[in-house]
Amino acid sequence: MPLRFTLRQLEYFVAVGEAGSIALASEMVNVSSPSISAAISQLENEFGLQLFVRKHAHGLSLTQAGRQFMAQAKTVLHETEALNRLADNISGFVQGPLAVGCLLTFAQMVVPGLRREFEDHYPDVTVNQVERDQSTLIEMLRRADIDVALTYDLDIPTDLTFLPLAELPPYALFGENHPLADRMSVSISDLRPHKMVLLDLPLSSEYFLSLFEESSAAPHIAERTRDMNVLRSLVANDFGYSILNIRFLSDTAPDGRKLKFVPITGNLRPLRMGLATSPGAQNVLTVQAFIEHCKSALSDDNIPRVVSRVS
Repeated sequence: MPLRFTLRQLEYFVAVGEAGSIALASEMVNVSSPSISAAISQLENEFGLQLFVRKHAHGLSLTQAGRQFMAQAKTVLHETEALNRLADNISGFVQGPLAVGCLLTFAQMVVPGLRREFEDHYPDVTVNQVERDQSTLIEMLRRADIDVALTYDLDIPTDLTFLPLAELPPYALFGENHPLADRMSVSISDLRPHKMVLLDLPLSSEYFLSLFEESSAAPHIAERTRDMNVLRSLVANDFGYSILNIRFLSDTAPDGRKLKFVPITGNLRPLRMGLATSPGAQNVLTVQAFIEHCKSALSDDNIPRVVSRVS
C-alpha cells in the first residue's frame, strides 16, 4: 500500500502545530510559507480531515483530529530519526542532526565556539541549538526535543544522566564605584547589608539565595532580571551587586561602564557545568562524539577563554 504522506509533509505539519502560525513555522524550518500551506492542504485532502481551524487574527489552532494526528506524526518522525541514527551507528559515521540545549546564562559564551570546532571536525553533522532555563531544558530532554543539554548540576532528576565537566565557584560582581569593589575578596557577611541584583531564573536564583542560608539574614534584593546583559548594566550603574558563576572576559557592561569581579570567600558550593542526557542518548554515535568533544574543550583547566575560574 503506497504511503499517503511524506515525512516532509509531517515535519511541516508539526512545525505549524507547534508554532500556531504558518509564517512562524516557515522561519523554524526555513521553507517558504506557500510550500508549508501546500503541504498542510495535501495532508488534509489525502486523509479527509480538517487539521487546523484557521483564524485570520490569531493564526491556526489544531482541531481535535489535528491534535491526535500531531501526536502520531511526532511519533513517526521520532522513529524515523531513530532509524537514521541506528544506520549511522552501524556504519560508524558521525552525521545527521544533533539538537543541543544550553542554559541561558552562558549559552552566548560557550556554545558558538563549541559548535564551530565540532562542526568543523564533523561536517556531516547539523547542529540545532536552543537556549532555555534549567527547568525547560529538563523537560525538553524528557520529551526528546533535544539530545543533550549543557547546563549546571541544579536539581538534575534521577531519570537523566549528568556528566560534570568543570567547577565554577561563585564570585561577586560590582560596579566600579561600589564600596566593596576594590576588595581582594569578600564574604557573604560583607555582601548582606548591600543591595543585590538577582539573576532571577528558575533554580539558578534558588542557588544564589542558598549561599546566604548560613548567614543571619537574607540578602537585600533590590532588582531582579532574567537577562544577563541587563544584570551587568544594572550592576555597573550602581543598582546593587550581583553573584554569578560565569565570569566574562570583558570588564565592561553592555553600556560601556566598568565592572569589578571579586572572589567570595567561605565554604560555598560551586556550580558544576556539565552535560545532561536522557537514558540511551549516549549510545547514539553523534551524541557520543559531541560528549567527547565537550570533555576535551571544557574542564577546570581548559575552559573557553571568555569563561574563567575566579582564583
